[in-house]
Amino acid sequence: MPLRDINDLERLKKINAALVSRVERSMDQQGNAFSLFQTAISLENRVRNRTEELHATLRRLKQSNIDLSAAKENAELANLSKTRFLAAASHDVLQPLNAAHLSVSALAEVQTSDEGRKLVRQVERSLETMEDLLRTLLDISKLDAGVVQAETGDVSLETLFSSLRSDFLPEAEKKGLSLKFRPVNVVVRSDRTLLRRILQNILSNALRYTRSGGVLVGTRHRGDTIRIDVADTGCGIAEDQREAVFEEFHRGTSTLADTGLAGGLGLGLAIVRRMAAALGHPVTFSSRVGRGTIFHIDVPVGMAPAEPAAAVADMDRPRGYGLFGTKVLLVENDADVLSAMTSLLERWQCLVRAATSTDDALDLLGDTAWVPDIVIADQHLDGGDLGTATIAEVRDYLGRPVPALIVTADGSEPVAKAARAAGIELMRKPLKPAQLRALLAHLLA
Repeated sequence: MPLRDINDLERLKKINAALVSRVERSMDQQGNAFSLFQTAISLENRVRNRTEELHATLRRLKQSNIDLSAAKENAELANLSKTRFLAAASHDVLQPLNAAHLSVSALAEVQTSDEGRKLVRQVERSLETMEDLLRTLLDISKLDAGVVQAETGDVSLETLFSSLRSDFLPEAEKKGLSLKFRPVNVVVRSDRTLLRRILQNILSNALRYTRSGGVLVGTRHRGDTIRIDVADTGCGIAEDQREAVFEEFHRGTSTLADTGLAGGLGLGLAIVRRMAAALGHPVTFSSRVGRGTIFHIDVPVGMAPAEPAAAVADMDRPRGYGLFGTKVLLVENDADVLSAMTSLLERWQCLVRAATSTDDALDLLGDTAWVPDIVIADQHLDGGDLGTATIAEVRDYLGRPVPALIVTADGSEPVAKAARAAGIELMRKPLKPAQLRALLAHLLA
């Protein structure tokens, strides 16, 4: 074969090889592209499936959240309804207890045997324990329901301390403890009822968990604030219990065993924190285990001048208890309370005429030969009558400001303000007969 033909053949082979290589590469590229296309479709399907699963899961979660929210709302409404019911029902809850207190006191007057008097004292102690627990539970319910509104005003600490001393001194003496209040001629800005309840609960705890020594109540002036200190020589509070003592149903780990005391529900300091928060009064304490505790309540200084100490002391001076022949107009719509109160007053040699409404009370005054020396009325009477209005009409009928007392289970501030505005004394149910007798003697003196 000629050389030229050989060269042409080689050239054609190379061209053919190049073409074959190009075709193969093209085929490979097309295969890779197809493979990638198939992979992309597969991934897209997987993403779509996962997305649908996520959407389904989100829909289930959304429905679960809706169900949980509805359940939470129902639970909150049920709890609020419970607390509002307890707060509103306090009057009806305390009425039977008040009747029992009065009946037992009347029963005590007729006991002649030591065994009878012992049984009466046991019943009285049980009633007092029941009263303390009921009042505590009602207080918490009212605070949780938001029905307690602070009525801030000027409060004389000397007057408040004097009242607390009268309440707690018998308990302290019974346990062989000292109870001292440092004289203080100062006025603070607070709600008198709530501040008194705070101090009551702290004092009650202090006396409960103190076996020897006593309790001291004093004050310190700190700029625009008065710090009230309640110091005891009790068992103290451990460091790891500093927050727990303010929780409901907490009674400490060693106090009851160390003191040998039967405890309550452990709600006193829980109420203290709630009331102090409502008033904006910080409550703190310092304590040493085995040495005692000091509670501090910071209260703003009041704007009114303080009462002279002599005047306050005169208010608290014991008076005679002679009620013989006292004419009492009693206005009460609860049949059990009316019967028990009448029996008690008659045991004190009072002459009682009873009514259940304003009209009944005015009808009793038609006998001009019988003019009451004092009027005792419940605040909520039959027909929507109010005791304060009844007393006002009785005074108007008689033409003179006859001494009067409202006895009620309604602890709201509007009732207290209405009584103060009309110059009417106020006592809360359940009554303590000894306090009632002392107040009547004071009003009639």
